[in-house]
Amino acid sequence: MLVRTDSFREFDRFMQQAFGTMMRPAVIPMDAWREGDEFVVAFDLPGAEPDSIDIDIERNVLTVRAERHPLTADGGDLVVAERPSGVFSRQLIVGDTLDTDRIQASYDTGVLLLRIPIAEKAKPRKVAVSMVNANPKVIEESTAEPQALVGAMA
Repeated sequence: MLVRTDSFREFDRFMQQAFGTMMRPAVIPMDAWREGDEFVVAFDLPGAEPDSIDIDIERNVLTVRAERHPLTADGGDLVVAERPSGVFSRQLIVGDTLDTDRIQASYDTGVLLLRIPIAEKAKPRKVAVSMVNANPKVIEESTAEPQALVGAMA
């Protein structure tokens, strides 16, 4: 038989059983990196069904939510419960330099992979410089009265 000695886990398990699910969503572990012209974010969601995964974008906040159900049958006696179940959630602030309209999501072997392209307006680009006038114009001195010049400017 397996014996557990972590009293805090026992309390968490009791609360989860009493209220049905966890009281607050657990955080989803993630990694993020840049590959060329896109950012890639990997979320660990082992045991989550693909149809339970929800990805929302509102303004510049990306929210990933998923749910994992326990594998035990209703009539089974749970001896050890270390695998968390319930609702998992993670929010990311996405900068304006990323194109949230073209996010691609895939889920394989318990990992949700998001590919977020860098927006075209944020990519580095060259600006062409052209010559306005090859021969600079020389301004000759004027013999006009200063008041006449001031009146012409107004």
